[in-house]
Amino acid sequence: MSVQRPAEPSKTDPAKTGGAKSARVSVPDLVARKGQEPIVCLTAYTAPMARMLDAYVDLLLVGDSLGMVLYGFDSTVPVTLDMMAQHGAAVCRGSKRALVVVDMPFGSYQESPAQAFNSAARLMKETGCQAVKLEGGRAMAPTVQFLVERGIPVMGHIGLMPQSVNTMGGYRARGRGDSEAASVMADAIAIAEAGAFSIVVEGVMEQLAEAITTRVTVPTIGIGASASCDGQVLVSEDILGLFAEFKPRFVKRYAELGSEIEAAASRYAADVRARRFPGPDNIFGAVKRPA
Repeated sequence: MSVQRPAEPSKTDPAKTGGAKSARVSVPDLVARKGQEPIVCLTAYTAPMARMLDAYVDLLLVGDSLGMVLYGFDSTVPVTLDMMAQHGAAVCRGSKRALVVVDMPFGSYQESPAQAFNSAARLMKETGCQAVKLEGGRAMAPTVQFLVERGIPVMGHIGLMPQSVNTMGGYRARGRGDSEAASVMADAIAIAEAGAFSIVVEGVMEQLAEAITTRVTVPTIGIGASASCDGQVLVSEDILGLFAEFKPRFVKRYAELGSEIEAAASRYAADVRARRFPGPDNIFGAVKRPA
């Protein structure tokens, strides 16, 4: 099975397409990409951002990272199911083609498989997303299986798991020693065998990420892992220079929009204070003033 590649927006001709909407990338489409062309993933939390990214990515992740990026939290732990539902729905409204995956926030799935199902079902109903993502290795494998058997596609997440930062000793790379590497590998295998259609591999040593990608039968999506993973994901605000609080080592800046926004705001403020704005072109019924 192959994935239809998007046309460049500037070359799209509605007359030739008859105005038809292209189908979204599906979960089976992504699974078929294992070992093929790398899967492109970015985060999105709003309809405008989703609209801008949609033509260029295969997957939009509504990550609980929104807690830090949009809400100013110190971690992802305070994020609620209500937040994820609202932002997930916005991203689905703003996109047409990319597969949309919504994070399940801390406390919404760890208690039991039944709790996880209720939370995941709510997200899928209220947002229109195609899948959910949850963090955890072997301990969460029964929950992943429970959800998949009940028709909910699940993306796994192993390695550095931000929701567990309080028990994992901070944001450090995983898999440095043989014992820890073996544990991360076991987590990946368990989640894949439980039925996850893909696995985010975050913050692990490069050789371990390569070994995991070779070992599991589902696509791996790397973040701070290895170019050998089946795909890559980053936070959009990180690559655009819109999140300046800190820059993880694995982030590459592709723009510095934060400084451009500050410069634009500075110019606007100067115009307002000097009464240069609004000008004749910006108001209704402008009155001619004597020279």
